Amino acid sequence: MKRRFMLGALLALVVSALAAGCGGSSKSSESDNGGGSAKKKVTLQLKWVTQAQFAGYYAAKEKGYYDEEGLDVNLKVGGPSITPEQVVLGKQAEFGIDWLPSLLASRDKGQDLVNIAQVFGKSGMTELTWKDSNITSIAQMKGKKVGVWCCGNENELYAALNKNGMDPKKDVTIVNQPFDMNLFLNRQVDAAAAMTYNELAQVLETKNPKTGKLYQPSDINVIKMDDAGTGMLEDGVFVRGDWIADKDNQETAKKFLAASFKGWIYCRDHVDECTQIVLDNGPTLGKGHQTWMMNEINALAWPSKNGIGVMDKADYEQTAEIAKQFGVISKEPSTDAYRTDLAQDAVDEISAEGSDVNGNDYKKPAVKVTPKGA
Repeated sequence: MKRRFMLGALLALVVSALAAGCGGSSKSSESDNGGGSAKKKVTLQLKWVTQAQFAGYYAAKEKGYYDEEGLDVNLKVGGPSITPEQVVLGKQAEFGIDWLPSLLASRDKGQDLVNIAQVFGKSGMTELTWKDSNITSIAQMKGKKVGVWCCGNENELYAALNKNGMDPKKDVTIVNQPFDMNLFLNRQVDAAAAMTYNELAQVLETKNPKTGKLYQPSDINVIKMDDAGTGMLEDGVFVRGDWIADKDNQETAKKFLAASFKGWIYCRDHVDECTQIVLDNGPTLGKGHQTWMMNEINALAWPSKNGIGVMDKADYEQTAEIAKQFGVISKEPSTDAYRTDLAQDAVDEISAEGSDVNGNDYKKPAVKVTPKGA
């Protein structure tokens, strides 16, 4: 009898342990995904290396916004030789970040990609020339060495060259730029591509060997693609068309966008903390540089008249028109190149929770340049 009792007690313990293994962690699982299942794993392919350009996504991960939506998001870093469209088409990532003209160019070649959110509402691309070069416009670049990044980053410049009657393959010497500005600083190119939030700061953070002081804005000409008439939308979120056709994936996308938008809102309102979040993820450039970048990135995203991430139809049509007019794409893009319903649903959700999705009161503060971006 005693033996039978001991066996029964042992069996009860085993059953209890099994229950704990299967159901005892359900509280943890429910907190992970609100319904008892494990978080859904997805990957976001970034357009460039770790930096404040992507602060909103890093913040969404760090602050637990993706966790709250039941997502386990892998942020996959990019670089000058990585084309996000190819990564997403190769099913190595569900989401990608890239510029709209690059997406339209991919679709022009028959690749089924769809923009589902447009985070940046302005172009941050420029070409830099030295003041003493007397090159103050795109038209004056004929016969010159012109630096730009490959893999879809060249479209705004190529459109500007075409607009000024130049064939990028014949009338200028295109030089593939690395991620630094050494070619420009060493005067190995006559003009160099520079984002307002990155490479422009890299130049201003460098000491002028002739003066022993940092280069000044007065030392360079900044030729903005917006001023050249070919500024196009940058940094949107895109997916494969066949992937987003699935309703379950649409729900996943809404959750991803809601969390990401909350990350961008947090970075608008907590610049120093978001800069530190980026620094904690190991960027190649330092605190001063990332602070400059965070400031300039916010200026590209805010204010957002339709709500963060919701594509403005007029802005889309302007980008598509420029891309078509100046040879980035060969034909008018089809109407399904982008959709706003998923971003709108995400914006409505977080707005109902009290988030300021427009940032109408946003004003860009001044940020000082630091030597070497330290």
